[in-house]
Amino acid sequence: MSEITNTYSREDFDRIAAKVRNWGRWGDDDRIGTLNHITPERLLAATRLVRRGATFDLGIPLDADGPYPGTYGRSNPVHLMTETGTDQDLPGGLCTADDYIVMPLQGATQWDGLAHVFYDGKLYNGFPASDVTTHGAKTLGIENIGKGVAGRGVLLDIARHRGVDWLEKGEVITPEELVQVAMAQGVEVESGDILCFRTGWRQKFLADGAHAFLAGEPGIGMGAIEWLHEKEIAAIASDNWAIEVLNPTEDFFSGEIDEMVINVHMVLIRDMGLTLGEIFDFDELAADCAADGVWEFFFCGPPLKVTGGIGTPINPLAIK
Repeated sequence: MSEITNTYSREDFDRIAAKVRNWGRWGDDDRIGTLNHITPERLLAATRLVRRGATFDLGIPLDADGPYPGTYGRSNPVHLMTETGTDQDLPGGLCTADDYIVMPLQGATQWDGLAHVFYDGKLYNGFPASDVTTHGAKTLGIENIGKGVAGRGVLLDIARHRGVDWLEKGEVITPEELVQVAMAQGVEVESGDILCFRTGWRQKFLADGAHAFLAGEPGIGMGAIEWLHEKEIAAIASDNWAIEVLNPTEDFFSGEIDEMVINVHMVLIRDMGLTLGEIFDFDELAADCAADGVWEFFFCGPPLKVTGGIGTPINPLAIK
């Protein structure tokens, strides 16, 4: 069990970022990054994982009881009715109901798009940061992954492996532990996988509420980045809210590098081009996987095609 230590320097950050940078790997105009690892052959193979017809809903509800009560610029979804059937006088006695929702695109179970994080004036694949304007993301909008994130999903249940309800904030998940959990579960992480890892943080939210959920978190650290790159992971998803390990500070949050915030995001999104999934609910799926010993499944998580969108709410499915 590891806790955050400031053992990484900015020089380490730059070295890792340069090593895993995928700019130009799939062409100078590539806009989907590591999702290119999901080839037609791998997608077809993933469909063969559907053997029982069991479906698992991995999204959290879109309602006022979500994890963002006006925190960090995000709020929970607001559901409003425009028609309820009241005072309607339509032919044949017809009554209609209609509604809409107002929410941050990253305010529930969601994908981070490749325009979400950038630095040194550059987005993923070298696109200029100026491409992100008040009108949205000119080149790396979430609509670019409109064909969906679908393929072989693998769940690594870190909390179950440690024998705890949830990991504590500030606890780092190392690549060594990811390998150990995969071996213990009898599953191999392969190129093109959508890698899901469970920290138990959804249970933390249900037990202790939004403020405890957002007050730091366990997650992967800088040490896992090169492993994700070598494994050719297509997308990564967790039940926490920012994928990476974080501790609260007076200013914002601290990670593993002094005077840097969400440094894992910076490398994974801007340099590697990895799509990140956050605030998933893996509890039902994890219980089923533990019961039948099968930790792989067909995963499908299509985005909302918001033109120029930075992220998107989703209701992903795992099918076994």
